[in-house]
Amino acid sequence: MRYLEFRKALKKFNAFSIQEIRKIDPNFHRRRLNEWQAKGYLKKVVKGFYVFSDIELTENVLFEIANRIYKPSYISLETALAYHGLIPEAVYGMTSISTRKTHWFKTPLGSFRYRTVRSKYFFGYDIIQKESRCFKMASMEKALLDYLYLSPDFQAEKDFASLRINPKIWSKKTNERKFRKFANRFAQKTLLLRAEAFVRFIKHA
Repeated sequence: MRYLEFRKALKKFNAFSIQEIRKIDPNFHRRRLNEWQAKGYLKKVVKGFYVFSDIELTENVLFEIANRIYKPSYISLETALAYHGLIPEAVYGMTSISTRKTHWFKTPLGSFRYRTVRSKYFFGYDIIQKESRCFKMASMEKALLDYLYLSPDFQAEKDFASLRINPKIWSKKTNERKFRKFANRFAQKTLLLRAEAFVRFIKHA
């Protein structure tokens, strides 16, 4: 298969796998990928996944790639908090939740970090479609609960303050009932107490 044919066949993918390549060309040889990387046509993201070098790496594209290269996963933690406008500063690297083991990929596109949770805690995300891209993103409520769950030392006001969550945006955009409902689904008394402590803190921040 010539490169232009290859490009046309896979243009709908931001990141594509060897398996997807072989669906369109069962006789495809991996050496072609090495040749096209050497020519600057492709970049290897992680083992088994590639992108076209001239792809525009918008935020939405990176979200979709993060979902694809390590499944199942959804964007959460600092990246989701920043996406929803709850924290002011830019977040470097992509943070996600997965049921697979914790992993951190350093790639030509940036870093992709995945934190692990049990399957029963893999909920609370929305499937978002933007600019023809589709990705899984934690809701505001779940992004914060994921953070608290994975940061058991966050208990005091100074800890909550260090997150720099905007209280006005939290009050305006989040659903407190939904936050408590999600917190109860974890079925952990200590997490529920910390979630309630956060609600009290943010109301008086």
